[in-house]
Amino acid sequence: MKKYPKTEKYDSNWIEENWMGPNPLWQLEELCENMNLRPGMKVLDMGCGKGLTSVFLAREYGVTVFATDLWISATENLRRFEEAGVADKVFPIHAEAHALPYAEGFFDAAISIGSYQYFGASESYFVDVYSKLVKPGGQFGIVVPGLVREFEKGYPETLEKLWFPELFTLHSNKWWRNLWEKTGLCEITACYDIDNPKAIWRPWADWAVENFEKEFGDGGGGGDFDVKFLEADIDNDIALIALVARKSQTK
Repeated sequence: MKKYPKTEKYDSNWIEENWMGPNPLWQLEELCENMNLRPGMKVLDMGCGKGLTSVFLAREYGVTVFATDLWISATENLRRFEEAGVADKVFPIHAEAHALPYAEGFFDAAISIGSYQYFGASESYFVDVYSKLVKPGGQFGIVVPGLVREFEKGYPETLEKLWFPELFTLHSNKWWRNLWEKTGLCEITACYDIDNPKAIWRPWADWAVENFEKEFGDGGGGGDFDVKFLEADIDNDIALIALVARKSQTK
């Protein structure tokens, strides 16, 4: 698997205590190789979860981060940011993706790791919400789970028994490119499948088998879903997709 040297500086136990899906720092480091983040920029971390990515952005790039999530409380995240020594650069916000408390054009960049598919796969979200948050010439960057191509049924035959409605937000990188590009609001600067997605996904899947019930209070079962999902994908149709764009200067 590709090495991510910035992530290697972080304690693996800290990552595992706070991740909510496949290693978000590996995904973020991959994404940021295609972006131009500079100290002093204001960055939205949309769907930040427990704030791993927000800490990383503040430490590695010197940006000011607005760590926004619906599922995790701002108070809980503030504690983590204080412990990580970045509370002066990372501001926790509890908000739903369609009701964000930000002025239009407030951010230099908007980033989302592993969550944009939950709220942004509609025709309207980028136009009505996400694009408005960033100033002209600013940057957008997301990493989402997806598929290597579109399928007639919406999913590969090998995964049919494991498919459930929420997974219909998984699409190909061409589908995501078109969703943004056709708006005319941005220029796509990178859109590709990250190499060896299962190597990024599998450590989380193995961890979930051991820790799912303890961490999420499932009450029994569910922790092995990701392992079953990855192992059922015998044709390697699962992808992790990186998409980066720059907002049009005139929009």
